[in-house]
Amino acid sequence: MALELSLASASPPAGGGLAQPPPGKEQQVAGVGILLQISMLVLSFVLGHVLRRHRFYYLPEASASLLIGLVVGGLANISNTETNTRTWFNFHEEFFFLFLLPPIIFQSGFSLSPKPFFANFGAIVTFAILGTFIASVVTGVLVYLGGLTFLMYKLPLVECLMFGALISATDPVTVLSIFQELGSDVNLYALVFGESVLNDAMAISLYRTMSSVRSHAAGGENLFMTILQFLETFVGSMSSGVGVGFISALLFKYAGLDVDNLQNLECCLFVLFPYFSYMLAEGLGLSGIVSILFTGMVMKHYTYSNLSDNSQRFVSAFFHLLSSLAETFVFIYMGFDIAMEEHSWSHVGFIFFSIIFIVVARAANVFSCAYLVNMSRPQHRRIPLKHQKALWFSGLRGAMAFALALQSVHELPEGHGKTIFTTTTAIVVLTVLLIGGSTGTMLEALDVVGDENTSIENYEDNGYMPPSYEEGTSSGGGLRMKLKQLHKSTTSFTALDKNYLTPFFTSQTDGDDDDFSQQPQNRRIAFYDQ
Repeated sequence: MALELSLASASPPAGGGLAQPPPGKEQQVAGVGILLQISMLVLSFVLGHVLRRHRFYYLPEASASLLIGLVVGGLANISNTETNTRTWFNFHEEFFFLFLLPPIIFQSGFSLSPKPFFANFGAIVTFAILGTFIASVVTGVLVYLGGLTFLMYKLPLVECLMFGALISATDPVTVLSIFQELGSDVNLYALVFGESVLNDAMAISLYRTMSSVRSHAAGGENLFMTILQFLETFVGSMSSGVGVGFISALLFKYAGLDVDNLQNLECCLFVLFPYFSYMLAEGLGLSGIVSILFTGMVMKHYTYSNLSDNSQRFVSAFFHLLSSLAETFVFIYMGFDIAMEEHSWSHVGFIFFSIIFIVVARAANVFSCAYLVNMSRPQHRRIPLKHQKALWFSGLRGAMAFALALQSVHELPEGHGKTIFTTTTAIVVLTVLLIGGSTGTMLEALDVVGDENTSIENYEDNGYMPPSYEEGTSSGGGLRMKLKQLHKSTTSFTALDKNYLTPFFTSQTDGDDDDFSQQPQNRRIAFYDQ
């Protein structure tokens, strides 16, 4: 699939260094390329199964997929078949954003557990939106200051902020899988997972805003217009996604499709709505990723309950399967591309100091936002320090940062994009292999895994109950009271959803919450616990 798109869109290399295969050989080359991709996918899934079966946490599945890509790419270099192999595996970042990323993002929103998510909604939004903004700005400013003081390669301020935005996209898939293996507090899981879901959308919006500022620098756009443009894109995309989700809920509620002989039609329509949301947003000049994320959340909460039982099982398995394939392929491709791509290793200082700066920026993100969240919460609901450290440690970089860095190669001149791409790939490899491999040990040292309160059924007993502000003290200042009022809106939305939205958009009003009680992503945990 990836190969056929790349062969159709790839342009002949400069200077005629690589001859295009004759028409009769093109299909054969494509077949060999697809065979190579399928073989690596099969090897990755089998190796991941073996590692999980033996509870070997030092090499998570994402790390194994990345290593497989690195090994195959390295062998291709040694065997002097780099050019042909590169042709087999050559796809652009457009393919990533249009075909691989949408199912991953939709599954992220579709698999959210509403109870812990909405009870921690204020904290999740704070970490994902305000925290990502803080991390982006801190990283960008530190990189810019590092260039001014000759510690590292100097980049313009706007390009530093673009780098800060793309490198702030986190991908804690390794941490979440270990949470599920070892057991963790359900609220910590909700914070890490919820932040990563919204964080991707925020990072993309920030990156595109900074890219637009750079391209219109001659027009002298001021800061206010930049912020307004970002808010317009983010809010517009979110509204588009929510609107499509609500339309799908009403369609499935009143169209009478939940009967046995219409199951195929029902599933086909359900599968098409996410891509409709994505393409609608892209066609309007908005962010398709933000749109499809909120479409996934709305469709799971409202549309899903309007499906027949068989269709519910099918769409859940289908999107989980599609997301797993896409995510595994992305990690394989990252490893393959790191081994095959031309990198700019001449600025080692830029890579070294960038790693230090993103660690500092992640700390500024987590601990400052946790302080604000704790100001608005009663004593028994505050985020403990060990959970804050786990959040800080969970900031691995992955596919989103890699794809945006690959895009920057074409957008930035004079080798700046190549430097950013090389730095990003080094950071991705470091975090996925080294930090990802030490995650289990670190989380056990922080004593945040193996908790008894791991299920939604015990949700009311684990200290993170939905807010009850009559019990809290009012000894804080004006800021504390405003934060409490903002956080209190979560309870108001829950009541609005239960009393009005759910009855209006769904045909079932009782017991729906039980359908969402599973923690997201991996449904094979019970098998490995046997």
